[in-house]
Amino acid sequence: MWDTEKQGFGTYLRLEKSLSPNSVNAYLADLEKLIQFLQMTDDTKTPASVVLQDLQKFTKWVAELNMTVASQARIISGIRAFFKYCLLENIADSDPTELLEAPKLKRVLPDVLSFEEIVQVIQQIDLSKPEGERNRAIVETMYSCGLRVSELVNLRLSQVYADAGFIRVTGKGDKERLVPIGTDALRYIKLYTETIRSLMKIQKGEEDILFLNRRGKRLTRVMIFLMIKELVFKAGIQKAISPHSFRHSFATHLVEGGADLRAVQEMLGHESITTTEIYTHLDREYLRITLQQFHPAFAAGNN
Repeated sequence: MWDTEKQGFGTYLRLEKSLSPNSVNAYLADLEKLIQFLQMTDDTKTPASVVLQDLQKFTKWVAELNMTVASQARIISGIRAFFKYCLLENIADSDPTELLEAPKLKRVLPDVLSFEEIVQVIQQIDLSKPEGERNRAIVETMYSCGLRVSELVNLRLSQVYADAGFIRVTGKGDKERLVPIGTDALRYIKLYTETIRSLMKIQKGEEDILFLNRRGKRLTRVMIFLMIKELVFKAGIQKAISPHSFRHSFATHLVEGGADLRAVQEMLGHESITTTEIYTHLDREYLRITLQQFHPAFAAGNN
């Protein structure tokens, strides 16, 4: 009964929303949960006949499955996207999700590395090993450009514009953006490509991938996680640090330095400014100093 709508929804997500195959599959899996629930309770329900009360019962059922709040919120987000599609395609006359409440997500901010701590992490890299030069270039690039791990491991030589000081990044949904890259990162990329990578036997199909393992293939996300975990441990940093922490530190340091939030949004590849606002989590001391410097009442008191 729902097969046609489900197939159309998948096509809509791929072609019109430009979502990745993984994202499309996640949305379709969320929709499948709703279909299963409705078939258990009322086998005659169609997308056009679903009402708010049906969805409220569904969200209660999902909550009773002991899923995390984040998973529940993601499922509801998928259901909302489906009914917006139904409205767009005149499959339904109204959107039953308009008044549907999602569980409140508690924003958990990843730990931020200070610039000094980032230097400490870099100092743990053993440059006497062949992978040392590569790892130095990786960490410098991660911090310099605020890349996601998936963006880092898929970065191509042809996407590095050294003369212009930019890299072209392929982000979520295969959307591309230009991101400035620092001179240090470019220097270490050049050192790695000229002294290490140029001597490697590269696997077919991987010729343009920048960062490679010893077998000449692109690195995996897990390899990056393990590398960062080892370096942080050696540096003696007592924080929950992952590769994403470098992206978070990149954005937080920019905002603390006075960067425009829209510019940070563009560099991070966020569709919505509200996603970027998580990176405005600044320490209290910084906020206190900023207030004293720029608020008229504080400034008057300092004169």
